[in-house]
Amino acid sequence: MSMALPAYRSLLRAARVAFQGDERVFTAARASIRDGFRANASLEPTNPELPGAIKHAEDVAAILRQNVVQGKKEGDLYRLRIHQDTERGDNDTVKFPGGKTVKIDGKTCCS
Repeated sequence: MSMALPAYRSLLRAARVAFQGDERVFTAARASIRDGFRANASLEPTNPELPGAIKHAEDVAAILRQNVVQGKKEGDLYRLRIHQDTERGDNDTVKFPGGKTVKIDGKTCCS
């Protein structure tokens, strides 16, 4: 249980960051998180599934924190709420479709 509580808290914090300002979605995410942890509450500390369940929670928290971006429509535009934890890429793999490769810092990447 000592490893599960920090993962639970981290997941709740990540949901709060990801869904800030959208109380309906945050409430649904919080309920889903709670249900998921309750479903695994019976796992004993020696159960080999426990580390995988905790790792899953940590991975979901990272995705929520880094890859979920909220958008709000304002007229014909969408305003994105990008925060300090949002992962920002350079989109080189999007610029070259069709399986072409791109060189970054002289190294071939992203085939």
